[in-house]
Amino acid sequence: MSNGFVFADAAAEIAREAGALVRSYYDSSVATEYKGDVDLVTEADRASERLIVERFRERFPEHGIYGEEGTRKQIDGEYRWYVDPLDGTTNFAHRFPVFCVSLGLERRPAGLAAGEDGELVAAVVYDPMRDELFTAEYGKGAYLNGKRIQVSTVAALAEGLLATGFPSRKRHENPNIHFYNQITLRSHGVRRAGSAALDLAYTACGRFDGYWEFNLNPWDTAAGALLVTEAGGTVTRFDGSPYRLDSREVLATNGLMEREVIALFQDMFAGRGLDPIPTPEDFARMRAEREP
Repeated sequence: MSNGFVFADAAAEIAREAGALVRSYYDSSVATEYKGDVDLVTEADRASERLIVERFRERFPEHGIYGEEGTRKQIDGEYRWYVDPLDGTTNFAHRFPVFCVSLGLERRPAGLAAGEDGELVAAVVYDPMRDELFTAEYGKGAYLNGKRIQVSTVAALAEGLLATGFPSRKRHENPNIHFYNQITLRSHGVRRAGSAALDLAYTACGRFDGYWEFNLNPWDTAAGALLVTEAGGTVTRFDGSPYRLDSREVLATNGLMEREVIALFQDMFAGRGLDPIPTPEDFARMRAEREP
């Protein structure tokens, strides 16, 4: 269903086609390779990016393309698509059915300084396993399968369900396990499904109340960030400063719990008021105290 979007409607057709291609690879199984030490890549990733690039060259030949699998075309032009042809490759390779195609469009007007972000103007995230299509254009709202979506109305972290992710390499050097521990203790729960774009889309439609992660790339977040803001939420860095496409940290919330989460992050970075991890003896004591 069209929402009259100039760019997102066209990108949605491309995402659906790429998603069907990815789904066909999933159904038939494909060989898995490594790029670097532990990052997985499959022929599905490469085939999906080839298809997306070909379709964008047909529909928007003047637009640049910045793809996860190495495509760099006309990236100095006014418009630049950030393409993740298969977000959730590890899930895909292990046949865990949580992955998507993510396409985000940045407008970079003439005169923009080097290193400065333009404006995110269109977003598409397509989940081929559930046939869920998330779309947005700047100033026109966010939609799921043609129906407008909004972020949740949960105001307190203690009542919230959040999402996060972990890197595929050097996990021992990543501080997120400490954040995961603290936020799990203070919320209804934290989910780690393995697709940043879907986590952001789920925050946009209220399935999650917030999402955070370290060390992402522009193709991971460009589409999802616009979905969240067009659905009424906020996307920042951990200290509340503006989100950037090259941000190494991303915090998305429904807006209502933003200040509480940012304050908690500040405490964690400073080492203030952190709850220790309970021991088995602590759990036994808490159970005994609850028993009549």
